[in-house]
Amino acid sequence: MVPKGENVRMGDSKRCVFCEIVKGERPAHVVLDAPDAMAFLDARPLFKGHTLLVPRTHYETLTDLPGESLGPFFGHAQRLASAMESVLGAAGSFVALNNRVSQSVPHLHVHVVPRNRKDGLRGFFWPRQKYDSDAEAAEYATRLSNALANPA
Repeated sequence: MVPKGENVRMGDSKRCVFCEIVKGERPAHVVLDAPDAMAFLDARPLFKGHTLLVPRTHYETLTDLPGESLGPFFGHAQRLASAMESVLGAAGSFVALNNRVSQSVPHLHVHVVPRNRKDGLRGFFWPRQKYDSDAEAAEYATRLSNALANPA
């Protein structure tokens, strides 16, 4: 999510919040740090563990991502979805992305959200949850990161 009052021009990687996270210029709870992609907890999660997966290179939309990068990128999304179940005890996951419309940060990103039956997520009226503390967010990031580094 773009912090309130901060504008990011489309395609401008110099002012991109996600590029700043990738470069280590902005703090985030990192879940995955791979040569081609990074995943970190969403600052305004639908549910605790809600993770954003981004390519390290600034691509605005899915159609901008080179074809040879699709498999590896979505391989990371697949592993994150699996970690939601194995580590967080979720019954499943919601995996989605927006292209331009409803894309709050103009940098390709995939939402991987832990889901459970009757969790309150209905249509597009999504409840937002907060972590009780920065330490709790860090603990969720560590649990997911460890699952990705040491698959069962």
